[in-house]
Amino acid sequence: MNIEKVNAYMKRVTEAEEKTFPYKGRLKVGLDLGTAYIVIAVLDENNQPVACEKQSAKVLRDGVVVDYLGALEIVKRLKAKLEQRLKCELTQCAIAMPAGTQSSLKTHTYVAEGAGFEVIRVCDEPSAANSVYEIKDGVIVDIGGGTTGLAIIKNGKVEEIQDEATGGTHVTLVLSGRYHISFEEAEVMKQDYSNHNEIFPVVKPVFEKMASIVNKYIHDQKIKGIYLCGGTCCLTGIEEIFEKKTGIKTIKPENPFLVTPVGIAMNCVE
Repeated sequence: MNIEKVNAYMKRVTEAEEKTFPYKGRLKVGLDLGTAYIVIAVLDENNQPVACEKQSAKVLRDGVVVDYLGALEIVKRLKAKLEQRLKCELTQCAIAMPAGTQSSLKTHTYVAEGAGFEVIRVCDEPSAANSVYEIKDGVIVDIGGGTTGLAIIKNGKVEEIQDEATGGTHVTLVLSGRYHISFEEAEVMKQDYSNHNEIFPVVKPVFEKMASIVNKYIHDQKIKGIYLCGGTCCLTGIEEIFEKKTGIKTIKPENPFLVTPVGIAMNCVE
């Protein structure tokens, strides 16, 4: 992975949350229904970031929609914000599913369609992330709010996809119990980078469990590198735990949170 290229690209994606970039041609839209956040990313036909909107949500659990109406309302709201910013209607999108949740595909599709999208592409989350990373050999590990998913890439192709239910929500629950604060307060604490040094020893066992999940699937394979993405990977030091636990070089870009939504948008092609 060209880390400098990825960091520069993700910096522009982050800017697209506040700034609407000019574009020409067809727009590509990625809808990411996450356990902790719902994100819609918009790219131009050359995959350059145009605009992005996100909202925290509790309408999914471990990648599965548990509040259809709540999810629908949020997607409608984000879509309307983007259409106002772009001065055009967004009609098509791509979506992605965590591995092991394919049975919920229809519900994800219904949410998108209910908000006015035509779903033209469905992909798995780690593979979507690799649309950004473009690695040829290694493992993409996508750690979201509810799950730790991985895709083993060999010769540029996905060889295996796995997913287990441990993610950022578990980190927040540990913080909530340790500091005797509400889940919401713990979530705010987790997202404040100034707290990361303090909370690292508290949440380290959760990170080690995530690394063990990955190790379980790759221990007997020749893996050249682990590449992290997903909101939970924003926590300082997580890559060090993965590298120590697996013995494999682990790389994390400066902003791993929006990698998957943007990768989904890159796949918005018929």
